[in-house]
Amino acid sequence: MSRHDREAVVFACLDADTLGGVQRVTHTVAQGLAERGREVHVIGLHRAESPFRYVEHPRYTTHVIHRTPVGRLSRTGSRRERRTLERLLRDVGPGFAVLASPSVVTRIRRLLPERLLPIGQYHGSYEHARGSWHLRSVRGHYGSLEKAVFLSEEDAWLFSEHALLPNTWSIPNPLPVWPSRTAELTARRVLGIGRLGGVKRFDRLISAFAEACGGTGGGTFPGAVLPADGRPEDPGDRGDRERAGEGWELHLIGEGPELDRLRSHAAACEVSDRVVFRGPVPAALMGREYLGGSVLALSSEHEGLPLVVGEAASYGIPAVAFDVSCGLRSLVLDGRTGLLVPPSDVSALATALAGLMASAAERRRLGAAARAHVETFRPDLVLDRWETLFEEITR
Repeated sequence: MSRHDREAVVFACLDADTLGGVQRVTHTVAQGLAERGREVHVIGLHRAESPFRYVEHPRYTTHVIHRTPVGRLSRTGSRRERRTLERLLRDVGPGFAVLASPSVVTRIRRLLPERLLPIGQYHGSYEHARGSWHLRSVRGHYGSLEKAVFLSEEDAWLFSEHALLPNTWSIPNPLPVWPSRTAELTARRVLGIGRLGGVKRFDRLISAFAEACGGTGGGTFPGAVLPADGRPEDPGDRGDRERAGEGWELHLIGEGPELDRLRSHAAACEVSDRVVFRGPVPAALMGREYLGGSVLALSSEHEGLPLVVGEAASYGIPAVAFDVSCGLRSLVLDGRTGLLVPPSDVSALATALAGLMASAAERRRLGAAARAHVETFRPDLVLDRWETLFEEITR
């Protein structure tokens, strides 16, 4: 069988080798489809400053168009991009082109040959899109594609209603693996996983962790404004938190530009001895990190469908998170598989953390339910949904 006798799938991202959720999902799906016999290509328009390897032995082909990080292109760079993409796509068999973001859609759509049917993905939530230029771009460009794919059924419905899209579809992010073992939930360790910068707001997580451990969490993070509800502290609550937080550590896994500021913030919150900055951990070794954790905490300003929450749940670890998206709510059923608190409410995050830190029984209850719930995100089941989408398009 030649390459052109089987349907191809091309995934295109702004950059495909940055440490991030979009990239992890792209490589997971690419590997899964390649293992099912498809010709698969992953295109990164730019190279990351610190490339991250997601798959040890990829069965798909990767391409990098520009050897520089994401940024404004010169006219010469734009012409070079067009020529390189046209030459690359000329050699790809008929199939589908999955464009991972609004900016990728606008840069690549017009260069696709007719034999590659365009599919637009949006990895964020409707809540985030409507507060940025993304909603306007999705409304203007995704309707002319074969399908517009979102992370949850609720997001797909919201975009169809408010962006007037006739072609919405939903496919969740897949888990990279389905573990055979689960965490014992006895280690006194809260996990925070992601890039140390931007929307992840690990400063808020450090503040909440400090408060959950019995401190005030009131250190000032340079350049950030933390919410304060002004409520007086109950001395009895302080005692409970001190008992709950005894011996606990917060492990932050990832790298990013705010590392030094986060270290300073941990010191200001008087928990520098309890906040462990682990740096980046290879994808192949993340299972060990989850097995050693007991709570996953997410303090982001916005998320689409955060893969770390699903990964933690697959190891039986409950999550505490700001309630920021439909996708997150599809992963965390509040009070049943984890705990959701109002966005940006650091004190509420601290209270939820303290409750789980104080109760192994509650961690086990929520963790077991979380693992059962995220079985629908198993890689094979999500790949089946991609295959169904391709069949729908070509029917």
